[in-house]
Order: sequence, then structure tokens, then C-alpha cells
Amino acid sequence: MQDLCRHEVHVVPVDVRYSGWDSSLEDGGGRPASAATSAQPTLRLGLREVRGFSEEVARRIEAARAQKAFASVVDLCARAQLDSRMQSLLAQAGALRGLAGHRHRAHWEIAGVEANLPLFGRDSPIEADVVLMPPSTGENVLADYASTGLSLGPHPVALVRRQLDAQRCYRSSRLRKIEGTRPVRAAGLVIGRQRPQTASGLTFVTLEDEDGQVNVIVRLALAERQRRAFLESRLLLVDGLLESVDGVQHLIAERLQDLSSLLGKLDSRSRDFH
Repeated sequence: MQDLCRHEVHVVPVDVRYSGWDSSLEDGGGRPASAATSAQPTLRLGLREVRGFSEEVARRIEAARAQKAFASVVDLCARAQLDSRMQSLLAQAGALRGLAGHRHRAHWEIAGVEANLPLFGRDSPIEADVVLMPPSTGENVLADYASTGLSLGPHPVALVRRQLDAQRCYRSSRLRKIEGTRPVRAAGLVIGRQRPQTASGLTFVTLEDEDGQVNVIVRLALAERQRRAFLESRLLLVDGLLESVDGVQHLIAERLQDLSSLLGKLDSRSRDFH
């Protein structure tokens, strides 16, 4: 999903005003797409992408929204009967931004839901004069990964590119222009480790930066010698030999370095298969 979001189709985030349980195609205005309304529809992420969210609750949101559009966060919570945990998951995932404006405002509004439940069928909004600063780009990316495991904002590696440039790391886009064999240094999020049964102790590691992916080959001896960096890195720096033949590239690792500390609390998770 992460790679799909960045490279193939136009993807828009989870939003309680439009999202169902499953991801769906839209015409760009929140309406279901059809051949008649859009030649290039948009993919709307579904509520199932929010870690820990309940399908039953998602169905209640869909049903309440079908009756009438949500007027506010308080209106949503009341009509869809959201408990505090479901409210918090939606706020953290950014799914309330369309009603609240931004994540910080969403958290503020759900904190006041119990005190502002509709009385006599009328909505009572919480302190409209409170001004809250929106989260920074970095805070939004951290929250996106923590909630859904992906972000439609800047790639996390882009946020630490200055530090990587200082260490002379090549971007994946630059690597793709190299022909033949050449020593290089590259870094990226570890999005997968795979050790096929027929690979004679080789592990194939996929790194991702803001420009694309890098395929890394790690030999068994190196994996054992640098076991912690090999297994635990979320952001991995690789020194090695880039081999490019007929458009196929692999970076043969010679040294590994764990740079995960640069990511702070970013919750990125690799997909590992053995």
C-alpha cells in the first residue's frame, strides 16, 4: 500500500466524511467513481487502514452518514455512538481533519465530547474561540505511520535528507542512473527482508527513500557479523558495491549502519519473509 500510494494512483487519506470500511474509488469530490463521472478516479483509504479500528463502528459511521452529513465532531460521535477509544483512533489517524481542521484540534474536540453531547436534539460545540496550532509536517508524518503504517505527506526519509547528504548517501534516483559496477553508499527505510530457501544464505533487503526503492543483497557472514543493524534497523545505511546490468540493479552490502535514531518515534514496520 505504501508504494502504491506514492507511485501509481492518486490516493487521499481516511476521512470520516467519505471513508467506508474498505478503500474505495471516488471522483475527487467524495462521491463514488463511475465511468461517467471520472476517467481517472481517486483512491480513498478506508477506515480498515486505521490500526485497531472496529469494522462494526465503521459500519455505524457509514449508516449515520447515509442519513445526513456530519455537522461536527460532536455530531459524529453522538450519531455513530463512538466510545472514547474509537474517537481517539480517528483523531490520531487524521480522519477528523475534515470536521475539526487538524489533528490537534480534533483531539481537543473529542476531549470535550462528553460535556457537549447533544441536548434536546441540538448540537453544542465546544469552545470555538480556542486557538490551537496545527501539527508540524514531521508530527503529521509520525502520526500517520503510528495510525495507519503509511503517510500521504512527505516521505520520512525526506525529513532527514540533510543528515543523509552529510553522510554522502546516494538517493535511489541517482543510483538508477549508474551503469556497470561502482562502490556507493545508500540509506532508506527497511520495508522488507526476504531470505528464500534457495538463496544460499543471502537475504534480499528492500530500502525505500523519497524517490523509490533500492534492492540490497546481504550475505550470511555480514548478517551474522552485524546482526543488530541487520535485524533491528528501521532506517538502514548500506556501504557496498552497486551492480547494474541491463537495467537490473542490486547493491551488494559490505557494511551496515543503523540510523533509526534519526527517525525518532516513527513507527515504520518492515515485511519480513523467510
